[in-house]
Amino acid sequence: MNALLERSFQEKLTVEMIYLAANNQFTHRRIIVKEMHDHYFKAYCFLRRADRLFKKENILSVMPDRRKLLKSG
Repeated sequence: MNALLERSFQEKLTVEMIYLAANNQFTHRRIIVKEMHDHYFKAYCFLRRADRLFKKENILSVMPDRRKLLKSG
């Protein structure tokens, strides 16, 4: 997980994640990581169309952006 977030940060790659929001709802988001910290990170969220802070402990899954994979295949 951390490796993919770090790659998004370094290479400005879009990744997808399943995230547990503060209201205990699961959300599927496409993001580009902008800042990395020990317990959280800042990312541009395509769902909200804004920069957001995410707690690493609330991430359930991170994967490469499927849209990019489909175009390259």
